Amino acid sequence: MQIKISGVTVECVRGDIAAQEDVTVVVNAANAQLLPGGGVAGAIHRAAGPGLAEECRPLAPIKPGEAVITGGHNLPNKYVIHCLGPVYGVDEPADRLLASCYRNALKLAEERGIDSIAFPAISTGIFGYPVEEAATVALKTIIEIIPGLKKVEKIRFVLYSNEHLKIHEEVLRRLV
Repeated sequence: MQIKISGVTVECVRGDIAAQEDVTVVVNAANAQLLPGGGVAGAIHRAAGPGLAEECRPLAPIKPGEAVITGGHNLPNKYVIHCLGPVYGVDEPADRLLASCYRNALKLAEERGIDSIAFPAISTGIFGYPVEEAATVALKTIIEIIPGLKKVEKIRFVLYSNEHLKIHEEVLRRLV
């Protein structure tokens, strides 16, 4: 699914966040220490190689809602933006912290003159955020931010499963 909002393309695709060759930056659903882990962080670190963890070390720890940027290393992307999403039911207010991830990632992208960004469904894996609730927060946040963007022209949500893709597409249709 692909739509235009204020000249910015927003799309939802099923795929591997570490294999998005046509975007400048991918977003890592990071842990506080910015270390390789499972899920998105594991996939990105495996594809990027050990240099990514080395570059991350002095930037850690980060708090829920925060974002930092590194090079892409062996990924097909120039940069990786690392966001620490909230653990659902633990880090509160979860909705505001999750929205901050998307806001801060887009702010970093704008500051670096980045034209395209790919997000995973932050906090929906091991952090337990319900997918539909997380999709609503994420998509509402980016729709609010889009009119102020000057550099970012494409925002992609890369979903791991058909179920997550379907949920994101339904939420996006509902919000626009």
